[in-house]
Amino acid sequence: LAQLHQLRGRVGRGRKKSVCALICRAEEPLSREAAARLKVMVDSDDGFAIAERDLEIRGPGEVIGARQSGAAPFRLAEFPRDIELLMLARRDAQAWVERSPELQAPEEALLRARLMKSHGESLGLADIA
Repeated sequence: LAQLHQLRGRVGRGRKKSVCALICRAEEPLSREAAARLKVMVDSDDGFAIAERDLEIRGPGEVIGARQSGAAPFRLAEFPRDIELLMLARRDAQAWVERSPELQAPEEALLRARLMKSHGESLGLADIA
């Protein structure tokens, strides 16, 4: 959606009136996701609103990993609704990693075991940015 929004913004920068038409093939039925995306483009010209809706439609992807879309592994937090809570959790995680980067303290054993089980080797590649 961001690319379509940018393309639409490039049309009509001159003095003459212009139109940007988004066309899809009629012989193939639109998926729900595609229809939702087109509706966003019709309903809004606000880049932030489009980006937020796109995030809701495609999902945020992985926080640890390379997948850029799809279901998030969160059970409670929801992007972008809970962004303030997630930023607070990020700050807490950064402080914890600074204090104990390897999670070797006896009281951290359960946390380390759960993280290793859910993220395995990719855990060592993660950084709290």
